[in-house]
Amino acid sequence: MMPTETYDYIVVGAGTAGCVLAARLSETPEVRVLLIEAGSAEPLDLMAVPAAWPALMGSNADWADRSVPQEGAGGMVIPLPRGRALGGSSSINAMTFLRGHRSSYDAWEKAGATGWTYDELLPYFKRSENLTGVPGRDPRYRGMEGPLRVAPAARPHPLSEAFLKAVRQADHPITEDFTSGLEEAFGWEDLTIVDGLRLDAATAYLRPVVDRPNLTLVTDALAHRLTFDGERCTGVEYGIGERRHSARATRETVLTAGALGSAQLLMLSGIGPEEHLREVGVEPRLNLAGVGSNLQDHPFTGVVYQSSRPVPPSMGNHGEVAGLIRTDPALDGPDVQLQMVDVPLREDTLPGPAMDQGYMLMVALMRPFSRGTVRLTDATPGNALVVDPRYYTDPRDVDALVHGLRTVREIGRTEALAEWRGEEALPGADVQDDEALRAYVRRNIRTYAHYSGTCRMGTDDGAVVDPQLRVRGVEGLRVADASVMPTIVSANTNATVFAIAERAADLLRAR
Repeated sequence: MMPTETYDYIVVGAGTAGCVLAARLSETPEVRVLLIEAGSAEPLDLMAVPAAWPALMGSNADWADRSVPQEGAGGMVIPLPRGRALGGSSSINAMTFLRGHRSSYDAWEKAGATGWTYDELLPYFKRSENLTGVPGRDPRYRGMEGPLRVAPAARPHPLSEAFLKAVRQADHPITEDFTSGLEEAFGWEDLTIVDGLRLDAATAYLRPVVDRPNLTLVTDALAHRLTFDGERCTGVEYGIGERRHSARATRETVLTAGALGSAQLLMLSGIGPEEHLREVGVEPRLNLAGVGSNLQDHPFTGVVYQSSRPVPPSMGNHGEVAGLIRTDPALDGPDVQLQMVDVPLREDTLPGPAMDQGYMLMVALMRPFSRGTVRLTDATPGNALVVDPRYYTDPRDVDALVHGLRTVREIGRTEALAEWRGEEALPGADVQDDEALRAYVRRNIRTYAHYSGTCRMGTDDGAVVDPQLRVRGVEGLRVADASVMPTIVSANTNATVFAIAERAADLLRAR
């Protein structure tokens, strides 16, 4: 018999959402909370160093998923970073803290996620953040008392300063608070960097309260499957090394393992597309076809320049200024993000400048039309997933990025960047017509690692959770992470995950 312990709530996954939920639920002393995390309790030394985030890709704090060959990208296999640590991806990401445009959230309600418009989510955005003392932040829209200190770069990189001047010279609007979600403009990004160090979800939310007697944290614990009594989820089975454990939740179990991990655990537990489950040897419990579908992400490309002089090392996250543009006036919101990156970032096999000899004007697709899937390889917990983002399978995505490339080329030619600008290394000055640029977009592809949508929120038959984040057809089980987004937001997703988890805590406490 496996040992079984009983709690009020079980939270599976100590990424951003899991850290928030565990901290908020355990504020009530009589409530017992279990938080399970597959990664280590000890952070890697490089996690604290903002500029070192690229070195965390492929480390033991990364699940290091890989896509299947991408038909829209010439058959390339794309590395898919994903955090495996306390703090999850907030411990290995680039520390950008943005909401995107309010149209992203208003679209959720149109998709059936009633109660999740920008205005309705605003109190939860504010609850997570603390911008006390940051100039130009309006307390009507920004939080001043949350656990997460955020602010623009304390020591801006000279390329970032030059880029913002270049944007103004290219006649793009500038805003003082790019994070507010209210404007389509360029500005300084808010970052989760405090006193020169990364501030992840574990540091902001979990570590200050981890000694609460009603909060139990178990690390190096791989969730195997959920347990059930009839239609009710009763908890989870997990393994630490070779030892199996079982935990029971008297109130609810909440999945916060991210868009890949939460879908994986549901399917391992028999909740998902019935035909696929049978194919991989999982006995179906509930035919919920939407599980693992609707996968969305933000792929990016860009124009890479050889610098005319050495680029100073970054003291921040390599990307401090960005903007949102609309590539089609008919759209109801911006669909492309443009950003200065102070290193020559590109697909790993492409030639280009040395790290201190170039920079990139990045173009990221914020509102992809393409939709992908995540599926199981087999019924074994912890085995690699079959992830098919289906990047660029909708040609409208490529066209939007081509528009973005032309826009950053205009910015890159301004006088403000003249002192830095050498030759255009990628795609190269000879690549000008639309077809050549489309080919370049498909070749120079990287992911922002903003996986979303695989446990979509809504009220239709394809939805996985309802607007209260309850898994449809199951009692006592919710999902509260990026997987519930009906459509991906027009920004780096981490700030939105904080807000989703803050709201989930209220929904659970109101039960």
